[in-house]
Amino acid sequence: MGRGNAMAEIADEHERTMAFAEIALGQLKALRQAATPRNYEIWYTYATGYSPSLNQTINETLARSGTLSDADLEQIYANFISPTRLTDKIDTVGARVMDEINQVMSMMDAATGSANNYTESLADVTNKLGNTKDRDGIRAIVESLVQTASEMKKDNHKLEQRLSASKQEINQLQENLEVVRNESLTDPLTGLSNRKYFDMSLNEALDASVERSEPLSLVMTDIDHFKTFNDTWGHLTGDQVLRLVAMSVKQNVKGQDIAARYGGEEFALVLPNTVLRSAITVADHIRRAVMSKELMKRSTGQNLGRVTISLGVATARKGDSMQSLIARADACLYAAKRNGRNRVISETDPEVAQGSSEAKVA
Repeated sequence: MGRGNAMAEIADEHERTMAFAEIALGQLKALRQAATPRNYEIWYTYATGYSPSLNQTINETLARSGTLSDADLEQIYANFISPTRLTDKIDTVGARVMDEINQVMSMMDAATGSANNYTESLADVTNKLGNTKDRDGIRAIVESLVQTASEMKKDNHKLEQRLSASKQEINQLQENLEVVRNESLTDPLTGLSNRKYFDMSLNEALDASVERSEPLSLVMTDIDHFKTFNDTWGHLTGDQVLRLVAMSVKQNVKGQDIAARYGGEEFALVLPNTVLRSAITVADHIRRAVMSKELMKRSTGQNLGRVTISLGVATARKGDSMQSLIARADACLYAAKRNGRNRVISETDPEVAQGSSEAKVA
């Protein structure tokens, strides 16, 4: 390829990608969204048209709501962009594993060839020794045998070194795969488990609860007035609120307990071998921990006051599915919202039955 053609291709690529960038920035401006890397990447992908499913979801959401909320953007990113990155990482590690295996197999083939040659040499020596009577002839045969054995030893040493290096490399790749696996099950903003891990864990916990005849409780929690807070102080401060709540949740779970970001500003806790009363205590400790912290705007040092959360608590019953248990805990959560927020409501509280037919509130 000539220098002129190469420069022309670079210029074309620049123009093409700048056109995508302008579309992405135009969408961010039109919808007045924060120009964060996540949001920009979503709109850049939209502009390229590389992910028809992403474009369809965005178009349907815009047609329905006229805009995309932060929760919508987060869900779109999680569904259409994050999985691609994780798949790429897994493919990369998998390719390296296959390369290691192929190299080891080549070494093994070479070692097998050397061993076969050595065996043939021994057979030949045995035959010659049987037919040789003079001392010089025997000495030459023995020297040949020693030389062959020395070469075999060198080949074996090389193989041992290569196998040792491959073992270390594959151990490192296994660690890399574990990191990728953990990334796929962790919410990057809060460090808590993500919705995928929560679903898996709750299903497993329900099965274990039945098998061991042990109690299982679920806590659903939601940040009070989060949308108003986010709109007033901005997306970055909203993220700070989510991290604050996540930290309070982490500090109050232990052992087999599982804390997850359920979605948006909602969190969930799976509490194995925990009766309802104990789960209520855990929930209230978290509520108090969140309420006790004052939030500061990092850019200005401005005191933004305190954040509160509402929590709903339910315990697994015989025949419960994951959906039915979540539904009861959710009903308790929204009862807490209806009755003033910043409180814990369990499924045995009268407020749940009183408001079961009312609409959910934020």
